[in-house]
Order: sequence, then C-alpha cells, then structure tokens
Amino acid sequence: MAFTVTEFTEELKPAEAMPEGGHVQGPRAGWKLALQSFVENKLAVLGTGIIVFFILFCFLGPVFYHTDQTTANVINAYDPPSAGWPLGTDQNGFDELGRIMKGGQSALEVGFFSSLIATVIGTLVGAVAGLLGGIVDSFLMRIVDVLLSLPLLFVILIIADRYNGSTVLSLSLIIGAFSWLVSARLVRGEVLSLRVRDFVLASRTMGAGRLHLIYKHLIPNALGVVIVNITFQVADAIILLALLGFLGFGLSYPAVSWGDMLSGALDSLQDGYWWCVYPVGFCLVAVVMACNFIGDALRDTVDVRLRRR
Repeated sequence: MAFTVTEFTEELKPAEAMPEGGHVQGPRAGWKLALQSFVENKLAVLGTGIIVFFILFCFLGPVFYHTDQTTANVINAYDPPSAGWPLGTDQNGFDELGRIMKGGQSALEVGFFSSLIATVIGTLVGAVAGLLGGIVDSFLMRIVDVLLSLPLLFVILIIADRYNGSTVLSLSLIIGAFSWLVSARLVRGEVLSLRVRDFVLASRTMGAGRLHLIYKHLIPNALGVVIVNITFQVADAIILLALLGFLGFGLSYPAVSWGDMLSGALDSLQDGYWWCVYPVGFCLVAVVMACNFIGDALRDTVDVRLRRR
C-alpha cells in the first residue's frame, strides 16, 4: 500500500501536536509506593489513629486529669458516672477513668518493650541460623522447636508465681524472652532466600565477613517481615498481660493493668456496675484490634505481590 508525502508527514507529527493522552510517570521509590499503599488502606489509618490516641490518652491524660491511684477510698466505691467521676469508681473507690489511663500505660509499655526484646533476639538468631546453615542452623532450630512446644502461658505463670512482685520491666523481660521464636523462624526463612542472591554473593566475593553480611545485607533486607511481626507481637503481649492480670498474676500494687481491672470487676456486671467492665474492655479490644489492622496493612505493603497497584 503506497503513501503520499503528505500522509507520511502527518504520520510523523511531533508529540506536542498529538492529542493529549495523559502523563507517563517515571518510576517511584519503593518506600513511597509502600506509604501510598498503607495510606490507602482505611483500616490501617484507623488503627494508626487508635494507637496514637491511646498513647496520648494514657501518657498525657494524667497530666491534665489528676487522680489518686494509690490510696483506696471504699466510701466512694461503685459511684456511678457523674460530673466528679466521668466513668465512675471501682470497688476500691479509685477513679475509673484515671485507672484506665494508668492501666493503659502498663499495657503499652509491656507491649512495646517485650516486642522490642523479642524482635532483637529473634532477628539475630534467625539471621545467624539462616546464614551459617548446617549444624548451627539445626541446633538453633531444635531449640526453637523445644521452646515452641512449651505452653507460654504456663511458663510465665510459673515464673510470675515464683518471683513475687511483678513489675512492668520484669514482665516485659519474661514475655520478650519467650516471644522471639516466631521472629527467629520468619527471619531465618528470609535469610535462606537472601543468601543466594547476587548482591550477597558479590559481597562474599569481595571478602565480606559474616558479621558484615548479617548487619549490612541480610537484616536490612529482612526488615519488612520483622516490622510486620512487631505489630502482632505487641498485640499478643498486651493480651498476655491482660490474661495474667485477670488470673491474678499480673502487676503488683500500686501498678495496674487492664487485666487486673477486669479481674476485680468480675462480679460488677451482674450487680449493675457496667462502668467497671465495658470501658476498660473496650480499650483492650480497641488497642489489640488496631495493632492487627496495622499488621495486616504492613504485610500487604511490604509484600509487592499483595501491594495495591
């Protein structure tokens, strides 16, 4: 099929003369895509807002709302919500709103501190096991298998009963010392796939040592899985602390947790003292649910296959 000169020149029109069909964007940074994907997740934004709210509520709230959480006053026990007591009082006469703030401080501190301990231990163990392999890998993973076979709650109950006077620090250390197992397995799986990548092989060829590979290549590239697991560990630690408090093995007086409050208000609901159960129960559910929302969103964000396009 023959073309005339005019038709041929029309086919070669410059791009400016052609109808506008939109702009072509260049490649975007990975963290920008991840942040955009996270922000587009409404549940993730909601979960982040809830966590930020409770951090401000529990740690800045007592600065503006002063209550006495050390001296019991049974004369004011079970006072209903009023102008003087926004959420009423509990069986010991403590202001329920101030009690929730104090219990929330313990829950968040234990949750974040224990997850930090578990993450550090689990990441190091998993990275060493995955990189070295062989006997070292088998030995470390058998230790993980043995510890995973132990019921975590019973172990912590025995330790808490053996050493009376549990504090935020001691419970955080105990929970963190037995919560690193999942992190170790996750990091080990990531390292097993990373150690055969070209950039690791190239670094080895250039004479990099094992410590250099772990701290400069393996752990940074496995941080996505680690960060996702942190959110779930925080939620698990908060639930475990509440369960210990509910069973009577929680924090020692005057420290308090949400589980201690629920344990003391076990019979309050049947007697009509709903303000001793519902507010603190709602706070516990809201924080754990928010951590799970953030964890699910982070999992979808760091995994390119699950990221929204």
